[in-house]
Amino acid sequence: MSPTLRLPFLIVFAMLAFAGNSLLCRIALRDTSIDAASFTSIRLASGALVLWILLRSRGKQPLAAGSWSMAAMLFAYAVCFSFAYRDLTAATGALLLFGAVQLTMTGYGLLKGERLGGLRLVGVLVAIAGLVWLLLPGLSAPPAFAAGLMLASGIAWGAYSLLGRGAGDPTAATGGNFIRAVPFAAVLSLAAATQAHPDQTGLIYAVASGAITSGLGYVLWYAALPSLSATSAATIQLCVPAIAALGGAVLLAEPITARLLFASAAILGGIALTIRKKS
Repeated sequence: MSPTLRLPFLIVFAMLAFAGNSLLCRIALRDTSIDAASFTSIRLASGALVLWILLRSRGKQPLAAGSWSMAAMLFAYAVCFSFAYRDLTAATGALLLFGAVQLTMTGYGLLKGERLGGLRLVGVLVAIAGLVWLLLPGLSAPPAFAAGLMLASGIAWGAYSLLGRGAGDPTAATGGNFIRAVPFAAVLSLAAATQAHPDQTGLIYAVASGAITSGLGYVLWYAALPSLSATSAATIQLCVPAIAALGGAVLLAEPITARLLFASAAILGGIALTIRKKS
């Protein structure tokens, strides 16, 4: 592949993979009998296996990078993500997740003394207002418990991202964290063994989510990151909830409500404003 096409290829397929996680989880928990705990465990184990093979093929030790604290945050993200998607549409879940990730990282910056003023402050306030609008009681509001779980998933992923900023080789760190997350997933599976209902189709979706849209998706994204500024990388990810919404409407026949559209515009627009002003 020519150098000119390589970066767009990596970006497009990485973003499709990130949105695909929402679609695969939603369709598995909605249309098959697999339970959220089984989906989480199989997803993490599949991602760990693919990354282990990739690292070994490069002559690297799979557990040489990463940490148990990052693995714990990865597990918290994955388990809250799965349980939330029992009752959320793909679009709503992706929007809540992405909003929570960005606001978590912005909040951490504030705690560390980062200044927030002018248009950056406006952007944060608009994004928070969008989240509040999305969660206000009403016929089109998402279930409160599921929404809370997805917000917790986003907070965990934000913490995972912050912990990983100095972790060295991102692919090696991701592989080490996925492998370390497998024991957490095993405990979850044992705790939920009496309620486990995996079926063949659900297992296929879980494996695809772990091996392809998680494991390989992260590898593609990390391959693209060295060619992108931090601002560009953050801005590009704004397309993920939109892709998830389109996929949910086309593939899952999920409705796109006026509330979701207005909240999406506020959340993503506010975050985009904050990111660009920060640069």
